[in-house]
Amino acid sequence: MIMGFSIALIVFSLLLMLLVLMHKGKGGGLSDMFGGGMQSSVGGSSVAERNLDRITVVIGLLWFACIVVLGVLVKLKS
Repeated sequence: MIMGFSIALIVFSLLLMLLVLMHKGKGGGLSDMFGGGMQSSVGGSSVAERNLDRITVVIGLLWFACIVVLGVLVKLKS
């Protein structure tokens, strides 16, 4: 059980990293480094940005839940 949640935590961590890097930069961040000149063609849709925000929040909550469950499982195992 601990192994399954550990794998899920790694997967959610990688997804969360990817999703955060996909967000539109507000100025001078890491996301501007990878395609700051493509603002008008790629990042113009507010619906896509809102969906990306929602997906990021859901993955973040799942990531947090995995950490809490892993902490409880490790505590109960000891």
